[in-house]
Amino acid sequence: MSGTTDAGLDDEMLSAGAVADPYGYLGGLRAVEPVYWNARYRSWVLTRHADVSVAMTDGRFSSDRIAPVIARERARARPDLDLVETFELLDRWLVFRDPPEHTRFRRLVHKAFSPRIIASMRGEVERVADELVEAARVEAEAADGVVDLIREVAFPLPAIVIASMLGVPAQDRERFKDWSDDISALVFGALDDPDRHGRARVGMLELVGYISALLERVREVPGDDLASALVQARDGEESLTEDELVAICVNLLFGGHETTTNLIANSVLAFIEHPDQAELLRADGSLAGAAIEEMLRFDGPAKSVVRIAAEDIELGGRTIRAGDRVFVMLAGANRDPEVFEDPDRFDITRKGVGHLGFGVGVHYCLGATLARLEGTVVVPRLLERFPRMELAGEELEWDRVILTRGMKRLPVRLNAS
Repeated sequence: MSGTTDAGLDDEMLSAGAVADPYGYLGGLRAVEPVYWNARYRSWVLTRHADVSVAMTDGRFSSDRIAPVIARERARARPDLDLVETFELLDRWLVFRDPPEHTRFRRLVHKAFSPRIIASMRGEVERVADELVEAARVEAEAADGVVDLIREVAFPLPAIVIASMLGVPAQDRERFKDWSDDISALVFGALDDPDRHGRARVGMLELVGYISALLERVREVPGDDLASALVQARDGEESLTEDELVAICVNLLFGGHETTTNLIANSVLAFIEHPDQAELLRADGSLAGAAIEEMLRFDGPAKSVVRIAAEDIELGGRTIRAGDRVFVMLAGANRDPEVFEDPDRFDITRKGVGHLGFGVGVHYCLGATLARLEGTVVVPRLLERFPRMELAGEELEWDRVILTRGMKRLPVRLNAS
């Protein structure tokens, strides 16, 4: 049940209004109580740019939020061992580790995920984008001009690219959509999905098994792909263990398309709703990079990240106790009027954006360079190819989760009259 505090603040962060317009909801919190205890979710909610920056860079805010869940479950009289097994697999993901394990892990992974490797993917990204945009045009002609841009372009582009980078055969790529959907319900907190734990376990085990077999093939016959680079990654005498290799590949396949799908879809929606900005980008393609940065600020794919207080922390006049969960609201920080002039305005010529869309500090998004590349390639192509694109009239449905910002579908009429 949704509850309202004495200050008039609604604790339900997944109400229809908060899901459709998280910026209005978070702006209300920021104006009244920027370091806020949400009793419904038994968590702190940070909405100011300054506080979010602290939480992302201060080591007292821990990313290790999986180990406490495992410990609590094991301490129960009758622990759910299937749930424990699922969370133990998640616990190996880079995003859930703190230094020094995180430092070592990321240093080795970065050697295989370097800007040079990402830059070398531009030709492949452009080829895939051109094919998908053309396929969307053909699909629209057969469907009264209307297509779901998420299904036709925003999902398959990053999924195909990351799968290609890891050496996944083309015929296997569709399987990752089902696995990703199962895992995302758990990772991103779909609280209205009671079966998410069981489905996440099955999806995770199947994906881990697939990746293990892929890595075994790579060891026998290395190729010019990311999986081979990860297997061969060395830093002195150090290398990635088998469990770490599987974890990073699962994390990349999962995170490598989920976030970018939302970035692409949200960008297209923003440009449809702001035709003046679409015209600016069509007239000057050199604005593509700035446009994606503004999108990451204005309506980026990540609403929040979660941290756990490793010790008592004083912030904004409040005391966050050791063990407390903290929702670090990137979406709130990115619309903070103390940092951004006219923050609710979408402006691709904005200077000095300074957004936190990919985080900041040691957990800055490892795939940021790839996501930027994919966004700057495909979004301008869609706007150029379909200058009269408009929403098809169907009410948009946003994913009812706290951590991410994405739509279930984006039906558009590509060549509206």
